[in-house]
Amino acid sequence: MDAEHFEHGADVGVRGRGRTVAEAFEGAARALFLLLCEDLSGVLFEAGQPVACEAATLEELLVAFLNELIFFSESRSLVFGSFEVQIESVGEHCKLTGRALGEPFDPDRHAFTVQPKGATFTALQVAQRDGEWVAQCIVDV
Repeated sequence: MDAEHFEHGADVGVRGRGRTVAEAFEGAARALFLLLCEDLSGVLFEAGQPVACEAATLEELLVAFLNELIFFSESRSLVFGSFEVQIESVGEHCKLTGRALGEPFDPDRHAFTVQPKGATFTALQVAQRDGEWVAQCIVDV
C-alpha cells in the first residue's frame, strides 16, 4: 500500500495505491491525513471510529469515505493514522465498511499542516492500472 500527494492548483490531490481496491482506499485516507499531520508514525491507535457509507460507483464511494473521515476528524478532534476498509457490491451500489484508528489531535505531538475541508469530484478516479488499484481525488484545503 502506498500513499502520496499530487499537485493541483490551490487544492491538493490525494492518491492511494494498493493490490486491492480496499488497499487503495486505505492509502487515499492515509494521504488525506498526511495533509493534516505531516508525520503519522507517532499516532497512537487509541480510538477506533467505525465508518460505513454507500454510493452508486467506486468513485462516488471514495469521495463519501474521505468526507466521512474529515467529518469524524473535525467534529471529534481526532487524527487517524491507520485504516481498515472492506468494499462490496450490493445490487447496483457499492458499500464500504471499516474503521479508522487514531487518537485525539494534540498540537504538541502532531505537527499540524493544513485542515482538509472536503473531498471533491475533481480528478476523481478509482481504477486498476498496471496490476494495482489507484484511488484519487482533489481535496479542498
